[in-house]
Amino acid sequence: MEEKILEEEIEVHETFLSDSLKSLKKNKSAIVGLVIISILVITAILAPAISPHNPIEQDLYNNLKPGIWAGNTNNILGTDEFGRDILSRIIYGARVSLTVGVIAVIIGVFLGGIAGIFSGFYGGWVDNLLMRLTDIMFALPSILLAIVIVSVLGRGLSKAMIAIGITYAPQIARVVRSETIVVKNSEYIEAAKAIGSPNLRTLRVHVLPNVLSVIIVYTTLSIGSAILDAAALGFLGLGAQPPTPEWGAMLANSNHYITGGYWWLATFPGIAILISVLGFNLFGDGLRDAIDPRLRKKL
Repeated sequence: MEEKILEEEIEVHETFLSDSLKSLKKNKSAIVGLVIISILVITAILAPAISPHNPIEQDLYNNLKPGIWAGNTNNILGTDEFGRDILSRIIYGARVSLTVGVIAVIIGVFLGGIAGIFSGFYGGWVDNLLMRLTDIMFALPSILLAIVIVSVLGRGLSKAMIAIGITYAPQIARVVRSETIVVKNSEYIEAAKAIGSPNLRTLRVHVLPNVLSVIIVYTTLSIGSAILDAAALGFLGLGAQPPTPEWGAMLANSNHYITGGYWWLATFPGIAILISVLGFNLFGDGLRDAIDPRLRKKL
């Protein structure tokens, strides 16, 4: 009986995946987001090959120079206060921002996913304990909570990733808990319990695969927000430390020079943040619409 149930689940999952992929291909916004993400990933991987200059090499005789709009073909987007090439720093900054965003969200998904699944499946005192902890974390704004965590752990890129990941855990826990409760009350879970399937096996074989789609969607949507939070911590000097090329830190360093007419110092890092967050949000929204059968019918 259990084998029959598993075969039926596999068939349903294959049909679901096929329908989701077809729906995703029809979503133009999702395709645009996927193209942006692909360009960012390729840029990060090939940074040493496509970067025109060393991102941390200083040239004080060539500092604060405008870019190609002023005839400077050597530094297309201009140079910063230390004479470093802004284009090269943005290209290498893609590595830093994508790494921070992905790892931070993975940390948040790991912590929040486990808490949400156990909370929704077991209920009772386990649910009360875990959800009260998330309520305490929700009492503080996420960026303020991240600042508090970084102040405890210390400055640095790795500390920023941990801090951002922890702030995302309660949000993911809430979403996963709600989906787990729905799955827990399904007929196939009752059938698994009826044939004596252990709780841990039921969680691994039946619950986790059925909440995985929600986790994937929320992960994709959260990466863009994590990049933005990493830029905010970098702007405050709590994230990547000099001379690491990071978009938020580049914005922070430019605030003393904007009034002097050196607009390019803040404009191009800001555009990079905007495009990256937009790409992940577009793809995440499209992925959500493709996976949710109710939204898929509207496409």
